[in-house]
Amino acid sequence: MEKHRIYTTSFASVYPHYVAKAEKKGRTKEEVDTIISWLTGYNQQQLQKIIDNKTDFETFFAEAPQLNQNVSKITGVICGYRIEDIEDKLMQKIRYLDKLIDELAKGKAMEKILRN
Repeated sequence: MEKHRIYTTSFASVYPHYVAKAEKKGRTKEEVDTIISWLTGYNQQQLQKIIDNKTDFETFFAEAPQLNQNVSKITGVICGYRIEDIEDKLMQKIRYLDKLIDELAKGKAMEKILRN
């Protein structure tokens, strides 16, 4: 089976879109970075290295220090798919990130986005 195109797409090519989406709605790059760190366990230096190295999404999630233990609390629909029903674990992780960025752009409080 052929890999989905997003798996081989560099995180660095999508990251500016996450930031732009947030900033367009009055949110910040720092909030985007906080969400990414919360989800994956990457710190700011590690995240910058991933961006600089143009690491693909598959490697980005495979090498993530620690997926947050509360990811199962991320539910809902993204791109027409119910997140909790996505069987492909890598695609599910990518959609988790998409959902969190969407929530940020929609003005949700960081405490709620980070499932605190």
